[in-house]
Amino acid sequence: MLQSNTDRVTRWYFGGLASAGAAFCTHPLDLMKVHLQTQQTGKITMPQMARKIFASDGILGFYNGLSASLLRQLTYSTTRFGMYEALKKQFPQDQVLPFYQKAALAGISGACGGVIGTPGDLVNVRMQNDIKLPPAQRRNYKHAIDGLFRITKEEGISKLFNGATMATSRAVLMTIGQLSFYDQFKQTIISSGMGGDNLSTHFSASIAAASIATLMTQPLDVLKTRMMNAKKNEFKGIADCFLYTAKTGPSSFFKGLLPAWVRLAPHTVLTFVFAEQLRMNFGYFK
Repeated sequence: MLQSNTDRVTRWYFGGLASAGAAFCTHPLDLMKVHLQTQQTGKITMPQMARKIFASDGILGFYNGLSASLLRQLTYSTTRFGMYEALKKQFPQDQVLPFYQKAALAGISGACGGVIGTPGDLVNVRMQNDIKLPPAQRRNYKHAIDGLFRITKEEGISKLFNGATMATSRAVLMTIGQLSFYDQFKQTIISSGMGGDNLSTHFSASIAAASIATLMTQPLDVLKTRMMNAKKNEFKGIADCFLYTAKTGPSSFFKGLLPAWVRLAPHTVLTFVFAEQLRMNFGYFK
């Protein structure tokens, strides 16, 4: 029997490569999201933030911290996608996994990815936020690897995992929202006959998954960003950061929600479209 490309199986590292490719495309949106989340007062809008970045640093300012963003995806996303696919293969392949099992596997994978990806995430947040600081206060990391070495040398290796609890908690919810919901939406569309294993199905399932993931993770994303960008001893812990953020009302936990969705939706779509294309063109047959 002749096999088609849709019968191909993904390789463990395709998710990381796809996420890195998506991150390259969506980095300017991610940068603006970080800037909006780290402001405690004021109601600067996304277009105003874009004009401010362009005025201070030009077009290259939108790609500040790109190397760290790529490092984060190549550690965080490679781990969570790779583990998720590997764990799914431990179950009978001729049966469809129920959603609760997909969610559990995604949560485990996300937790591991969150821990491994924290150093890259920390450098990413700092490099993106650097242009907001006065020149004298900027960290001026040359690139992601320089950031890792300087943090280790100047602040200690444990600082690389500052905000790891928030990052890991967010990664659990993000991976459940993205991977398990994407799988479920894709399966439902195909099994119902509404679509096949094609680009339109991949697009629809990824948009739906991105919307759910954004709502699930935004409060933790705000706390994670603030803790990672914090100066030494600025916050005593998660509770202290939570109370500080809560001072300006519940809406503070959803700061940057629109840019987060505007960034996460295309990032999720591109990630899954790239991953599916890698699977269908370079995957292997069972």
